[in-house]
Amino acid sequence: MTSERTTPGRLPLDADDLALAPETGTGSLRLDLARRVSAEALGTAFLVAAVIGSGIMATQLSPDDVGLQLLENAFATMGALIGLILVFATVSGAHFNPVVTVLDRLLGSISTGDAVAYVCAQVLGGCAGAVLANLMFELPAIELSTKDRSSPALWLSEVVATVGLLLVIHGCVRTGRAAVVPFAVGLWIGGAYWFTSSTSFANPAVTVARTLSDTFAGIAPASVPPFIVAQVVGMFAGWGLVLWFFPEPTPDPLPDRTPTEESSP
Repeated sequence: MTSERTTPGRLPLDADDLALAPETGTGSLRLDLARRVSAEALGTAFLVAAVIGSGIMATQLSPDDVGLQLLENAFATMGALIGLILVFATVSGAHFNPVVTVLDRLLGSISTGDAVAYVCAQVLGGCAGAVLANLMFELPAIELSTKDRSSPALWLSEVVATVGLLLVIHGCVRTGRAAVVPFAVGLWIGGAYWFTSSTSFANPAVTVARTLSDTFAGIAPASVPPFIVAQVVGMFAGWGLVLWFFPEPTPDPLPDRTPTEESSP
């Protein structure tokens, strides 16, 4: 005797599932836009504060060891990102990243108006987080970075990091493993710090914000446009790969199987 059971609406996921999942939707609490935008701004601010602040602390604690500085920076960023997604996933979807939001718009799990509001909140929140990090370490509130990050290798790294991030998100959500998204995203970013020459920005809002701190994690304003172009290229490549590996979910759930259908002699 053999048996098979299918859970209706579980796999393949429908549009409502994606609209409520972490990073692919707008939060399972279904809150109003003002609360969701506030969560995106605050979450992105904390994320940037973690990136910049841990970079400053790393240079103070390990002034002669750049490798150890990068390890400390990566570990702090990974931990903060996991925690922030866990906190805000049900509130706003915990995007904290314009490429995540725009891809969700392209895939239809967020409206155009909400997407524009999310992106604006992410950029403004990220800039506020940079100012906060500077102030926490008694630095000028705004100090434009002089760290040049400009080369084809760095731009290619940003494409790779962005594609990987989007595949990690959608690969987990679209296979019914939304609960692991915070950890998968944090681990990807932490790992990509080490195998990409750009140290895996993969986020236009964070990229812009990091121009405001002339510290370990900074990036010169002139280096920002090609970084963002590379991230957008990665987003479109990720869009195609998501649709290729995880086809659009069907709108109708699979039907229940009756006991007679589930078993056969």
